[in-house]
Amino acid sequence: MIGWHDDAVGVDTPPVGRQIRVDATARAVIESAPDAIVAFDTDRTVLLWNPAAERMFGWAATEVVGLEPPIIPEELKAEHNAVLERVRSGGPISFATRRLGKDGGVVDVRIDTSALSSPAGHVIGWVNVFHMTGEDEVARHHMAERARVVRRLGDVVADMNAQRDLHSVLDRIAASLRELTGADAGGFVMIEDGVLRLVSMDGLPVSLRGRTAALRNSLVGELMRSDKTVMMTTGEHGGFDDLIWSALPGLHTIALSLSHVGGRPYGALYALYSRRKVGHVELELLELLAGHAGVALGNAMAFEEVVRQRAHERAVIDGSADGIAVLDGAGYVLQWNPAADMLTGVSAGEVAGRPPPFPLPEPGEKLTHRLRSGRWLDVLCNRLDGSDERVLDFRDVTAAKELEEAKDLFLATTSHELRTPITVVQGFASTLARRWEKLPDADRHAAVQMIADRAGSLGRLVEQLLLGSRAGAEHLAVSNGPFDLAAMLSGSASAFRTLSDKHVLIADIPEMMPAAYGDELATDIIVGQLLENAYKYSPEGGTITVRAHVSDGQIEVTVSDEGIGIAPGDHERIFERFVQGETGDRRRFGGIGLGLYIARRLARAQAGELTARSRPECGTVMLLRLRRADTGG
Repeated sequence: MIGWHDDAVGVDTPPVGRQIRVDATARAVIESAPDAIVAFDTDRTVLLWNPAAERMFGWAATEVVGLEPPIIPEELKAEHNAVLERVRSGGPISFATRRLGKDGGVVDVRIDTSALSSPAGHVIGWVNVFHMTGEDEVARHHMAERARVVRRLGDVVADMNAQRDLHSVLDRIAASLRELTGADAGGFVMIEDGVLRLVSMDGLPVSLRGRTAALRNSLVGELMRSDKTVMMTTGEHGGFDDLIWSALPGLHTIALSLSHVGGRPYGALYALYSRRKVGHVELELLELLAGHAGVALGNAMAFEEVVRQRAHERAVIDGSADGIAVLDGAGYVLQWNPAADMLTGVSAGEVAGRPPPFPLPEPGEKLTHRLRSGRWLDVLCNRLDGSDERVLDFRDVTAAKELEEAKDLFLATTSHELRTPITVVQGFASTLARRWEKLPDADRHAAVQMIADRAGSLGRLVEQLLLGSRAGAEHLAVSNGPFDLAAMLSGSASAFRTLSDKHVLIADIPEMMPAAYGDELATDIIVGQLLENAYKYSPEGGTITVRAHVSDGQIEVTVSDEGIGIAPGDHERIFERFVQGETGDRRRFGGIGLGLYIARRLARAQAGELTARSRPECGTVMLLRLRRADTGG
């Protein structure tokens, strides 16, 4: 049965009836033909497979229609496709070859190949008519020779495609041209804006390389205007004189074929003959080689473009200030740019084949991580499309983190350090408001004076905090010099003594204590913070003692209380940011744990020190050491 199906037919008008009879007759002729008839679609799949084809090759129509033909040996597929393309532009071809049977046997045949055309003249497929050739030795020799040439063509094409450098591919094309077609010389010309340029040759003087000619008046131009891909011309037709690269003694025939890259004519192969004749096989091989040359050139150009792009990308990556890394599917480093080395301190050699020295975020997400060096990184991760590889982009955000921390510290410092003078002002103002009529004039005057002093201190404190914020997160500005520490301590004790009825505040300060070296305002802030903590962390009341002691070149100031004390191991931790004396203290006593952190920084800014210890019985002793002014500051 023929490998097609009939469409359903309704009530026929007379012309339709005649057409049906014609179609039926054509099908009957094909079905009863003694020769195998096979039709191919434009995609090279089988359209028609008559009974004779089934008898010759063994496959039924239902097994092959719509599929690629199973009868073509692997080494002859290139020949089969080449013949179809030659028929498309050059008319029917008859040639001897061999095909495969379903039983694995080889069938020697002669094939008449012609094109199937639409009413508009477009090629819509091909028809092969197969004739048995028996044991004809000439045909066998011809087929063997064609198979050898096709195999050689396959080797040449593989060799061309193995080249990645464009110039190497061009040189290999010219050499392959002579090898396959038996030409006495050959070359490849590139088409560039209406000009032909000779870029490779074999059998011609090397000095001709780079010569140019006008495309319009050349054989290549004529071939392009003909809409064909191959042509041959002889000296009888003239036209050789303007071909400056065809200066070959005795030249009588030129064959040429176009190579296309990216769907447009890229160049042409010239085969020059001065001694031997040219036949159909040579033209066919030239056309096949030109087609494969276009593929090889396209591959080489694509490879060069990839190399250029990668070089550009590499330059961008290497020049990037961001760290960039490429990881494989297991998370191990494949690439590591110089910025990544600089940011992490880990070289590409050290990290290659290992995980990066920081945790990985999920693809599409960002993670902020602090390295052991103290540097902060923002790490972004993205997955490469079509691959399990990931790209990391990480940048140094240490300055931004420090700025953020400085901002937080400034706000927290402001709230904490303003609290003490505000508390004093509020306490005296409240006392005056409640007991104004009961207080003697001297006490009222003293209270108002204290409020005025603390308001002045408050203003200076705000100014100092602003200066400290400008100096950065790691520096609080102070103005060191001699000052009267005894008077400052007495004033602080007087200010805090009125704040609680449950506490007794004792000031033990020598009358003739030498001046201290440091910043009076900063020291007032420290002592105020220590007194505030003493009150806060002794909620049941008790005695709070402010004592000063001169020792060698230092003055030691202690503030002790009878409160809850400090847990073992926390005597240093309480000076860290956002830490309080014990778990739950923040909820119990309020605050955010910045007071002692700020106080120690202020002490060290004066070349002093602030430490803590526990009292044997209960409570805490805070020790502030400052230098004496008379020791040289």
